[in-house]
Amino acid sequence: MEIDGMLFWNVLLTLVIAPAFWTFRQHTAEVKRLDILLNKTREELAKQYITKEEVHMDIGRVIDRLEALDAKLDRILELKGR
Repeated sequence: MEIDGMLFWNVLLTLVIAPAFWTFRQHTAEVKRLDILLNKTREELAKQYITKEEVHMDIGRVIDRLEALDAKLDRILELKGR
């Protein structure tokens, strides 16, 4: 009878606990993989955005160009008004 009890526990451990442990390891590995991919995605997204200084610099260039165009239009309108 003692051997049957040990056989029962060995079968239980083999057929129930071992696959559960294997599944847990697989899920843990997948979570690690997804964590790495998430971190890489965050790094790649950061490369696509610009800093505030770059925005201000670009807007400054646009405003300078608009002021130059405004000055040219003023001169053209002055010449036509004469």
